[in-house]
Amino acid sequence: MNEKLLQKQDQFAFGENWQRFLSVLTNDHLLEAEKSLKCFLETIELSNLKFLDIGSGSGIHSLAARRLGANVLSFDFDLKSVACTEELKRRFSIDDPYWQIDQGSILDKKYIEGLGKFDICYAWGVLHHTGSLWQALYNAQIPLIKGGYLFIAIYNDQEIVSALWKVIKRNYNKNRFMKSIITIIFFSLFFFSGFFSDIVHLRNPINRYRDHKKYRGMSLIHDWRDWLGGYPYEPARPQEIIDFYVNLGFRLMKFTPTGHGFGNNQFLFQKEAE
Repeated sequence: MNEKLLQKQDQFAFGENWQRFLSVLTNDHLLEAEKSLKCFLETIELSNLKFLDIGSGSGIHSLAARRLGANVLSFDFDLKSVACTEELKRRFSIDDPYWQIDQGSILDKKYIEGLGKFDICYAWGVLHHTGSLWQALYNAQIPLIKGGYLFIAIYNDQEIVSALWKVIKRNYNKNRFMKSIITIIFFSLFFFSGFFSDIVHLRNPINRYRDHKKYRGMSLIHDWRDWLGGYPYEPARPQEIIDFYVNLGFRLMKFTPTGHGFGNNQFLFQKEAE
């Protein structure tokens, strides 16, 4: 795919944020990423399954899947994200023939059809950033075998609130001045809202930063930056997602709503055998 087509106006530099995240990555992050993946999939054992990581970002969950025994193919349309995933492989799984990394777009149906078939397709917090959510949702299930599993996470649609966030995100990516202003305002709001919540609930505020590693092995500050800058941005109501896949011959195996209104709803679907 032509690199120029990938660099959309106002597109957030996801790969640059992931590069910063890799500079603070610890083994604790990796262990929590494995734990979160295993916890949501529950009884599904990844050993020797073919696992497609759609929009691999930092590569941490590709690595988690590989450590759990899956044969992994990771891809991302963002070249710096691809480089991050390759860096993780170099650090922890160099020369591993069962972990392949590629550059491509979930919106490129021809590319997706050429990837082969997989037991699990995984797209966590990715498809709503493509600029074409429903096409991305459709393409994400193309590589699945019959009986295979689709694990996705999509931002929750809060209507007016989500519309306001879309304006904020678009302006964040306009220029450096807007990015600086929005960062100062919202990082302060995020910090103090969490700080006062900690006081009310008699928690140590420092633990909030430590405990965030338990949320899929991620980093609090990098998640804040990803949230503010994450554009394109297309949230959806849970029932819309469920109906969409049921109509394609899937059944819902598990649904976990976001812990707060504008976060990700998590879905695990299984493709029905005909």
